[in-house]
Amino acid sequence: MTDEQPPEDLSHAGAVVDKAIEYMIGQNIGALSIASALLGGAMALLARSVADEAIVQILNNAIESVRSGELRGVDRP
Repeated sequence: MTDEQPPEDLSHAGAVVDKAIEYMIGQNIGALSIASALLGGAMALLARSVADEAIVQILNNAIESVRSGELRGVDRP
């Protein structure tokens, strides 16, 4: 990914997703189901919006964030 500034509407989009998650939790939908549905939707949107190689790079960045502990806020060796 590049060091570009995030889109101006990113904060708004994030707030909408947060509200959708709150709603689904309120509907007693499990966390794994919510996350899987959001990830599936995001992947489908990416597939319509960017080249496959860009999707691979996004996924590689996500994998690195998991491995480094960044998602949990913990440093791991």
